Amino acid sequence: MLEASRRGGPMSNATPSLAAEAYRVVRQRILRGELSLGQVISRRKLATELGMSFLPVSEALQRLEVEGLLESRPRAGTRVRIPTRDDVRGHFVVREALEVQAAMLFARVATAGERTDLRKLAARVDALASRPDRTLYTVLHHKLHRRIAECARCSSLTDVIEKTHALSSIWFSLLRQAAPTDPPRRHQELAAALTAGTPEEAAQATREHIAVGLERTLETLEPYFRLRRVHRETFVRSERKQRLQGIVPADQKHAKVRSQSV
Repeated sequence: MLEASRRGGPMSNATPSLAAEAYRVVRQRILRGELSLGQVISRRKLATELGMSFLPVSEALQRLEVEGLLESRPRAGTRVRIPTRDDVRGHFVVREALEVQAAMLFARVATAGERTDLRKLAARVDALASRPDRTLYTVLHHKLHRRIAECARCSSLTDVIEKTHALSSIWFSLLRQAAPTDPPRRHQELAAALTAGTPEEAAQATREHIAVGLERTLETLEPYFRLRRVHRETFVRSERKQRLQGIVPADQKHAKVRSQSV
């Protein structure tokens, strides 16, 4: 029955699991920066690479579109979503509201051990900030913010923050190096406020931290804002043209999408 579904046969119980697999694969590739902002995704090519029928792949991409990771246009196709300036500002408004609440709860309820662990994690993040390879930095940065939410002991808040970080991590992956103006102890200062300050001090430190993140993100995405204005409803399909537009890094080779690679 699984093989029949993969060949595009009749609907079966395997279809939902195949859609979930396709969703997981594409989502991971987006979050890891393997699929760049504006990069067009061929549903048929993806279905062939995953050994699936068109239906589960379409369901997976529609789910990612609802989550804001992809966008599609009639007769243009589907691509990794390029945000507008208003999208980014709105995202950070929501993120500030969520993370300030998490910071205040952390300051109230986190245990001594959790506070010590957060300070250590913040020190690791700052130590990695200036390294050319930002892969581990990105992973630990995400872990730091997730850990604050987890120690706030509100699972609903943690789930929502996790979803907001999924979107911002796409933009974050474009920050190839720390800004010269970034304080060398930026995350340690945040951790200090959360672990030793009052809830109000933790909230203010979080607001300031996120404000810097907004400024850096807007600077980094400026070329993509221009790209969106220039192309409007047109999606650039040619990989050569994508590279010329800066959508796909010139040295990036597109490995086939395989479930075992994630």
